[in-house]
Amino acid sequence: MVEELGQIFESSGVVVVAHYAGLTVAEMQDLRAQMREAGGSIRVAKNRLAKIALEGTPSEPIADLLKGMTVLAFSEDPVAAAKVVDAYARENDKLVILGGVMAGTALDVDGVKAVAKMPSRDELIASIAACIGAPASNIAGAIGAPASNIAGILSTIEDKAAA
Repeated sequence: MVEELGQIFESSGVVVVAHYAGLTVAEMQDLRAQMREAGGSIRVAKNRLAKIALEGTPSEPIADLLKGMTVLAFSEDPVAAAKVVDAYARENDKLVILGGVMAGTALDVDGVKAVAKMPSRDELIASIAACIGAPASNIAGAIGAPASNIAGILSTIEDKAAA
């Protein structure tokens, strides 16, 4: 378990720690399903084992947050886990965000919420692709436009000559 948690802490883009006291099994399953859809995971582990696994990892700053009934939400995408946990915590007051860590930097509650507002990796890729694709389509339109204009002019001249 410690080795598995250590790999999670090493490879995750973001780890969010939250209290989950009072969540029903169905609510926890719903949270897990939402996290899976976003490409992340939820793990409930003994705090003592998680603290051992944190030693020497970039996620070590969250060790102080591991008190009480905690759940770890993590994802490779640096914002996916934060987005899901933040959205779920707004709907269900039994899930309380304590903080997290992103790229070795400790995040408080406001930090996790700020990360949740950032665009995801997929959204950034889509916007970059749109920026790259837009000039190409503009150039193609500009290149094609003169040909259609010349064709229109020739058609008009031909119509006048025939009349």
